[in-house]
Amino acid sequence: MHVSSRMVAAASLAALTACGSGSVADGEVVASPVQAGKPSEKSLDPASLCDPSRGDFTLDSTNPYFPIDVGRQWIYGGEEDGGTVRLVITVLGQTEVVAGVTTRVVEERESIDGELVEVSLNYYAATGEETVCYFGEAVDIYDNGVVVSHEGAWRADEPGNAPGIFMPPKPWPGVRFPMELAPGIAEDEAKIVGIGPVTVPAGSFDDAIRLREFNPLDGGKGYKVFAPGIGMVRDGPAELVSFST
Repeated sequence: MHVSSRMVAAASLAALTACGSGSVADGEVVASPVQAGKPSEKSLDPASLCDPSRGDFTLDSTNPYFPIDVGRQWIYGGEEDGGTVRLVITVLGQTEVVAGVTTRVVEERESIDGELVEVSLNYYAATGEETVCYFGEAVDIYDNGVVVSHEGAWRADEPGNAPGIFMPPKPWPGVRFPMELAPGIAEDEAKIVGIGPVTVPAGSFDDAIRLREFNPLDGGKGYKVFAPGIGMVRDGPAELVSFST
């Protein structure tokens, strides 16, 4: 989750001038008019969708845009600021109890030009209504092989914090939601701005949704693209190269 805040693609975002279904050019989901019958704007409330006391959380996500089956792995590559970025995301066979909820641990390992720069352990759980909730992350920032910071780490059970929405049920363009709810630490927000086919090195996928992200703490913007049955296929300049289930 922490990687996306640094992977900004302003030029690509400028092409997204409307919400809705669309087509793809050079791997970009291009927005077009809103799908008939779908609301153009809606803000989702994590206080109800991801309330830790709701009692129907599961480790088995049935949301096709964010599968978290143990053993799944995604490998991404791209160029950023003249460096070669490699991101490996793996669903681990371990859990973490956060705010009384047993969550699935998903590891992210990011390197630039072959040097490890960040490792994070992210905590997710799904509801019976297919909302994937985000309960925080442990973060290690590396410099020359040494951990130098834990910037961005947070947990939903710490004072003032709460679970965010990582993937809403049946997502459609126009939906807004807070992904992180840790005031002053992690406050990323997202809006679904497009849906359509997408092509990346790992293949071509239909009905991919594009999320535009905003970090109110530093004004940073970024984007992610998710394909049904696959998960994230694009994170800023990093594209999915291979995946295993």
